[in-house]
Amino acid sequence: DLMGGGDALLLAAMGYLLLKHMIADFMLQTRYQVAHKVSYGHPGGLLHAAIHSVLTLPIYLILPAEPHVMLTIAAVEFAIHYHVDYLKERFVVLYNWTTADAPFWWAFGTDQLLHNLT
Repeated sequence: DLMGGGDALLLAAMGYLLLKHMIADFMLQTRYQVAHKVSYGHPGGLLHAAIHSVLTLPIYLILPAEPHVMLTIAAVEFAIHYHVDYLKERFVVLYNWTTADAPFWWAFGTDQLLHNLT
């Protein structure tokens, strides 16, 4: 049964997570957050990763989980999201890539892929 109950729930969850990612990365992300993701431990980058983690929590209305599982997943998502963004920004700054450079887009695409996989 291709679209049975479990398949439909997983599809709904994936749709929610993709929408959440678009909102957190492209609608709620501020210049302050973007400008400071390159500085390890700066509140701007930490805030951006925290927004992603908090916006993930409603997924548990679709896929219920124990509180300790939810919090562990949120913490792991926070850590991965923060470090992926930090590393991407470090490469962009280190090599002075701009939107006119192909490696900028490779880095951006890899960043987005890793975020969507987590």
